[in-house]
Amino acid sequence: MYKMNELSTEYKKKLVSADEAVKVIKSGDRVHYGLFNGLVFDLDRALAKRVGELKDVLVMTSIWSYPDPPQILVADPESKHIKYLSTQFSALDRKANKKGNCWFVPVQFRENPKYWSENVGDINVAMFQVAPMDKYGNFNFGPQVADYQGILKKAKVVIVEVNEKQPIAHGYQNTINLSQIDYVVEGTNPDLPIIKAKTPSEVDKKIGSYIVEKIKSGSTLQLGVGGLPNYIGAMIAKSDINNLSVHSEMFVDAYLNLYKEGKITSNKNIDKGKMVYTFAQGSKELYEFIDDNPILCAAPVDYVNALEVIAANDQVVSINSCLQVDLFGQVNSESAGLQHIGGTGGQLDFVMGAFKSKGGQSFLCTPSTRKKKDGSIESLIKPRLAEGSIVSVPRSATHYVVTEYGAVNLKGKSTWERSELLISIAHPDYREQLIKEAERMGIWTNTSKISY
Repeated sequence: MYKMNELSTEYKKKLVSADEAVKVIKSGDRVHYGLFNGLVFDLDRALAKRVGELKDVLVMTSIWSYPDPPQILVADPESKHIKYLSTQFSALDRKANKKGNCWFVPVQFRENPKYWSENVGDINVAMFQVAPMDKYGNFNFGPQVADYQGILKKAKVVIVEVNEKQPIAHGYQNTINLSQIDYVVEGTNPDLPIIKAKTPSEVDKKIGSYIVEKIKSGSTLQLGVGGLPNYIGAMIAKSDINNLSVHSEMFVDAYLNLYKEGKITSNKNIDKGKMVYTFAQGSKELYEFIDDNPILCAAPVDYVNALEVIAANDQVVSINSCLQVDLFGQVNSESAGLQHIGGTGGQLDFVMGAFKSKGGQSFLCTPSTRKKKDGSIESLIKPRLAEGSIVSVPRSATHYVVTEYGAVNLKGKSTWERSELLISIAHPDYREQLIKEAERMGIWTNTSKISY
């Protein structure tokens, strides 16, 4: 740590342009680009200029949310020089993956700090976007703490890109001191990515109604990524449910709306008075709400998503979307056959943590059907997951599965009971076909069949 009177001098010594900073990156290096709204912007553009000079560089990140793709991919579309890896996909990451220049890193989100600190090689260069330095020489990471401490333990060189628009997030382990930094870049202050929830469909509204009727006052909420969890938050805001708390990997606009309606008291067992999260994405208003707000607490993911920490709160309600469920109760939230869609994220963390909570419930939600590109309709309650499908939540962990036809609890149910329950919330047009498949699979017998 520097003395207070040395800070200005040391800051100036470490201050360089983005072009100068990325000169430290060499062929064969492993580089981290930051996370979520802390992704570097100007440094990405600077590195893109050097693509032709480099080879075998690995760039790692999570959820590229800027409107334009990483400039290193634009400069190197065939990944001849740089390979771009992500632990969670955005829409742009998915497009890059389909083109063959973005690779997915499967993770359990709660374990990420340990992955970086103990299970990968050296991180030669770590680059983060941060808020401006305070009078004590500290830079705030903004509303994304997540994996950062694990990354820093392995980083040989640390570069920060200062963005004056980065909110000051209160919480744990959410700053880095000038003494820990090798280079400071004063960036062009891009706006933080705005994430808009999709307008809910009539199916979403029906799914939401089955969940909201099971939520009690005094619950602790975890709302996952996507339009449906956000819509459920809006439904709760209009209901009689109150005295709610927040313990969630992602902080989204639904919580802001609940707070405005006076629904959030954060009167929970641990971190009383705090809305706890590990990263945030949403509207400009959400970022303004986070800025220097002491009732919010951004904390490392190995704390927020730890099963024992989640379970320490009573009546945890975890709500997440999924893509497919098979008759065994296996849940796929990551792929459509061989096409990769997204990552596990913290879904399994909160499915398991919520169930361990006293009175806890987890809900995995999907429409009963979807229209394919060729116009045909397929059931998303399937006899078996298709080839290439990823099991995001194993059958032993699945609690509630919800479609527009109902919510069913699979915990403690036998294989034939599970198939019976899941068929009951499948689209009616597919139920007889599912029964025949269940019979063929040996998990449905004549004595178990009922009429719908």
